[in-house]
Amino acid sequence: MYKAVGSRGSRVSRVLWMLEELGQPYEFVEVKLRSPEAYALNPSGKVPILIDGDLKITDSAAICVYLADKHADHGMGASPGLAGRAEMDSWMHFAQSELEAPLWNKLRHRFLLPKDVRVDVGPAAAYDFASEVKALDRRLGDKLFALGDRFSAVDVLLGDMGGWARAGRFVIDSERVNAYFDRVLSRPARDRAQANASARKSEPIFGKHDA
Repeated sequence: MYKAVGSRGSRVSRVLWMLEELGQPYEFVEVKLRSPEAYALNPSGKVPILIDGDLKITDSAAICVYLADKHADHGMGASPGLAGRAEMDSWMHFAQSELEAPLWNKLRHRFLLPKDVRVDVGPAAAYDFASEVKALDRRLGDKLFALGDRFSAVDVLLGDMGGWARAGRFVIDSERVNAYFDRVLSRPARDRAQANASARKSEPIFGKHDA
């Protein structure tokens, strides 16, 4: 069974969603960011982390790609060949480096950074996000999903970011992008993942004698 390690409200939501889409059994283990438990699994102390036997994988995009590749029969990975992999990688880099960047920047300055270094990045974040929404609109074109007519790991990431943007009241000035977010965010697997993330979990990842 997989262990999905993370804190409530973190990017672990993408991992749970991906596991639900794949129909894989898993345990959600709640661990706080930069806690001793997180540092024991990831040198940066960041979450999420996926544990698959002896393998520990960090970064939500890397985890989703790994799961898509491991369970390739579900069709959530790259299209065949080198070109297919390049297409998926391009989408994943766009999602994390461009679309998510303004969301993350605002969150850091609102809640995560020490108060003495926080500044008001709201207007700049809104401007940058609006630009990335236009880019997403162009990238999607007439496709139902990022890779065409099938739902993939890319849509898990993009959809989660869309939910984050809506919760943060970022303006999404594109009918196409809003319709896309409606389409992916309404998937039953996401509802199940959210329910599991909200439920109280009692099983610790370490025993009381573990370092």
